[in-house]
Amino acid sequence: WMKRAYSMSMDIPSRGYQLHTFDGGWIKETHHHVSTISPGIHLNCSTTGGSSNRHNPGFLLSEAGASEEQGWVYGVNLIYSGNHAGVVERTAEDLLRVQIGIHDHCFEWELLSDEQFETPEAVMTFSTDGLNGASQQFHHFIQNHIIRGNWRTKERPVKVNSWEGFFFDFTQHQLLQLAKQAKELGVELFVLDDGWFGKRNDDKAGLGDYQVNQKKLPHGLEHLSNQLNQMGMKFGLWFEPEMVNEDSDLYRNHPEYAVRIPGKEPTLGRNQLVLDLCQTEVQDYIIREVSAILDHCKVSYVKWDMNRHMSECFSTAISNQGEFYHRYMMGFYRVLGEIFWNRPDVLLESCSSGGNRFDLGMLCFSQQIWASDDTDPIERLKIQQGLSYLYPQSTFG
Repeated sequence: WMKRAYSMSMDIPSRGYQLHTFDGGWIKETHHHVSTISPGIHLNCSTTGGSSNRHNPGFLLSEAGASEEQGWVYGVNLIYSGNHAGVVERTAEDLLRVQIGIHDHCFEWELLSDEQFETPEAVMTFSTDGLNGASQQFHHFIQNHIIRGNWRTKERPVKVNSWEGFFFDFTQHQLLQLAKQAKELGVELFVLDDGWFGKRNDDKAGLGDYQVNQKKLPHGLEHLSNQLNQMGMKFGLWFEPEMVNEDSDLYRNHPEYAVRIPGKEPTLGRNQLVLDLCQTEVQDYIIREVSAILDHCKVSYVKWDMNRHMSECFSTAISNQGEFYHRYMMGFYRVLGEIFWNRPDVLLESCSSGGNRFDLGMLCFSQQIWASDDTDPIERLKIQQGLSYLYPQSTFG
């Protein structure tokens, strides 16, 4: 029984290193914090089911006296979007043991004698040119070896999103009027956010369904896309495919698709449950439904959202529930790969209540990630400065 899956472990002589972590929460993601590494264990981790807005997986170690431009700096990150643990231990011999990998919270994997387990890949960089040298090396590596598809080196389009203008309450005429005004200002991409499907008039219904809301869009998504294209605008669309509302056709027909412990009332987050991506049938459903819309409606941009943490993690598809979190993540990566690797012209922007899942695992599929739901330009300075130590600016939504 494997209970720990670290991807990297190394010992380095101590040079008075300080630990740089990037922490926060909703609308205050990736604030830069620096702490002295005293004797003992320092843990940078997430147990939310995702990499989380609480503690980004990436961290830095800077020697005493290091600056932006001078001094020894190590950088460590994980190519993974699930529960993670970064460990820095200062030993009695004044060595630093540095480890990173899957968090051991609820993790227990049965590995038979003829089987293998592949841990997520870890990334480590070293620079004698200070924090700026380490971050530049991260940027170069990510831009050239992580980002995929035709958008890797393209300038991102200027976009307008319907959400703050209308929330759930809109008509096709209102959307086109907004697009027309945006076009006059030089906007290139119109994104239709939440509310276009099922009985989605608030956040209590509709997630899991993909039928277009005929009252709002009587001519359908394809017609709206064509109207925008004729206007000279690209069309983008919001999805939240990992989630389901109890008030949805999908849940009424397949309640077994939702993550919940049998015989217990489930805990809702934003009035929704998580779909069980350990189940191949659930993965196939999402792949089929999202792919059909992308192919028929000339969608050039996708905003992929996830608006709650995981809880009460149980799957009927597995016998050992200690494997849930990692099997969910493997199912999730399969879904993203099946949908987007064969559609390299689609620009994918990942989002999770803002920057709740900003990590190298997501950047293998999404060329950019929504940095935060906080769009105040002053408050964004701290958020984006923190991100810039680990990720190139082209990946910030």
